[in-house]
Amino acid sequence: MAMHTRSDGAPGGRLLLIDRDESHAQMVTETLSQCLGQAARITVASGGRPGAELMRDVDFDIVLADLSSLGDLAERSDDAVGRLVRLSRGALLVALSDGASVSAAVGAMRAGAHDYVAKPINGPAMAARIGELAERHGKGRSLGIDTRSATGLSDFAGFIGSSSAMQFVYEQIGRIAASSAPVFITGESGTGKDVCAEALHAKGHRAGKRLVAINCAAIPRDLLESELFGVARGAFTGAHEDRKGAAELADGGTLFLDEIGEMDLSLQSKLLRFLQTGTLSRVGEAGVRHVDVRVICATNRNPMQLITEKKFREDLFYRLHVLPIHLPPLRQRPTDIMVLARHFLERYAAEEHKRFAGFSSEVAGLLTSAEWPGNVRQLQNLVRRLVVMCDGGEITPHMLGAADIESRGLAPVSETPRAERRPAILPMWQQEQRIIEDAITSFGGNVSLAAAALEISPSTIYRKRQGWAEMAQAS
Repeated sequence: MAMHTRSDGAPGGRLLLIDRDESHAQMVTETLSQCLGQAARITVASGGRPGAELMRDVDFDIVLADLSSLGDLAERSDDAVGRLVRLSRGALLVALSDGASVSAAVGAMRAGAHDYVAKPINGPAMAARIGELAERHGKGRSLGIDTRSATGLSDFAGFIGSSSAMQFVYEQIGRIAASSAPVFITGESGTGKDVCAEALHAKGHRAGKRLVAINCAAIPRDLLESELFGVARGAFTGAHEDRKGAAELADGGTLFLDEIGEMDLSLQSKLLRFLQTGTLSRVGEAGVRHVDVRVICATNRNPMQLITEKKFREDLFYRLHVLPIHLPPLRQRPTDIMVLARHFLERYAAEEHKRFAGFSSEVAGLLTSAEWPGNVRQLQNLVRRLVVMCDGGEITPHMLGAADIESRGLAPVSETPRAERRPAILPMWQQEQRIIEDAITSFGGNVSLAAAALEISPSTIYRKRQGWAEMAQAS
């Protein structure tokens, strides 16, 4: 059972990789060495038993354990993980598993693993996960990891953030940008759905053509069809000339339909026909025109709930929902909050010709622990108000409290009466809904994995979702 260490003279902490597949272990080792640089020494063990022997003799900072390589340690992988956890002496344990081995990954988490990563391993994403875990558990210093550089990209095509959640989004955009298949973007208001659409267009082969965007919620319903498909001269009073719609203007490029859930059902049927045939007719025109566009759409609402409420055509949803991307809310990527805040501070200070020395530690703590219901847009607006209202220097809690005019949720404790500080209490079903939906989002939309993490059955989640949709419809 071969074991070897790759240190390269690295002064940082220690990582143990348990993997009986020698070629895969070498690939992971080389990839992590490239991503982490001189940050850590990586030791490889060819099975669970030699890995356990090493852990008895050496204090590791992080242990990466391939679940399929632990059979010599225990018959069940979760039992083997439990034994490694007992030997870990504080090491962070990350389980590696096949993407199909969801139950094994969840069992490892229950047995004490801090996280799991699906195979095949993506180097930058893996390094990002290690960096995030190290920071969260206080091992960044011992590993010598500079999370600003070790956690992958910190900005990408208009996005700012280096958390593992955003690395996953960046990877998705990079993979699907070159396709012409429709993209369906979901995410709460303020998460950057328009930025995602622009990134997909800019990184695809249609970048040389136009990206034309329509906000379906901002245009009156009786005008949306003409804005989308165009108008023929004489179609109605005031139509003195032929006018192209957004679909024709985007010919050869990308058509972005924002807030598509607000589109009228009758227009949805015409959009479906356009997607199926690649042809359209201007309002008041008998003939058809051929148009070649890539369609990207977005909504901040639950599309399945809209379908249940008969507000969105199911056949249109499945025509559009070919390549889905979900943008995580800001509260699920707290490591990005201060990165974003500093970016906005620098940007708006330059615009206002002011000089700021950054944020105090107290303000950083308040910003990082906030819920941010308005997501990145809310944080952006807050920082802009800070820059406009303040003269410069370091941002203090008092300055933050004065600028936080939306909720007063970030005001310093000493300046906020107790009655005003009491958080709003949501009904139990709404709290339960938030917990379940956040869990599903955390696992990339995988209901089975979210259910296992919450220790409930997938059928319970589906039943509760149906109940929430019926409650919303009744109200």
